[in-house]
Amino acid sequence: MNPAEQNKQDQTLESTTQPSQTEAAKETTKAEMPSSDNLATVQAELAKLQQELAAAQAKANENWEMYLRGQAEADNQRRRYEKQVEDAHKFAVQRFAEALLPVADSLEMGLQAQGDANSLRQGMELTLKQFEAVMEKFKMEAVNPLGQVFNPELHQAVGMQPHPDYENNTVSLVMQKGYTLNGRTIRPAMVMVSKK
Repeated sequence: MNPAEQNKQDQTLESTTQPSQTEAAKETTKAEMPSSDNLATVQAELAKLQQELAAAQAKANENWEMYLRGQAEADNQRRRYEKQVEDAHKFAVQRFAEALLPVADSLEMGLQAQGDANSLRQGMELTLKQFEAVMEKFKMEAVNPLGQVFNPELHQAVGMQPHPDYENNTVSLVMQKGYTLNGRTIRPAMVMVSKK
């Protein structure tokens, strides 16, 4: 067989084998493609998953909004508390100051008053009683420890001196009263302590 005849025979063989290869490719494509029942099932599953995703995203957005609202409320609450604490610090002594105003008024009237020393003394005693009532109202107590055993938490010793009437380590002289506020010492009493 000459080469031209061989070439012609090869072409004939190719043309006879091509249709079978094309048919095989079509059959594989058909096998890979889902049937209409499978396609409907897949589409239904896809639609269900899309609905679940949309619901999850909606829930996530709702939770995010709740979180943001909660954060804003917490920030507002913190600011309110800070303002209350600041106001409490600024105006903590307001009631005490208001209670002292009548005492100050009495002292001013006493300075303007004219009269003998006895009437001025009586006015000062009334003003002192008024002041003591204010102190009592606010649980402020005077510490006058004359004759008591020396207590460094309530008393400040200025010195020691012998005293015939008092035991050792006893307050023999009060030079300045001390004061407590609700049981806490705000100023210790200045005292002399006896020694033997």
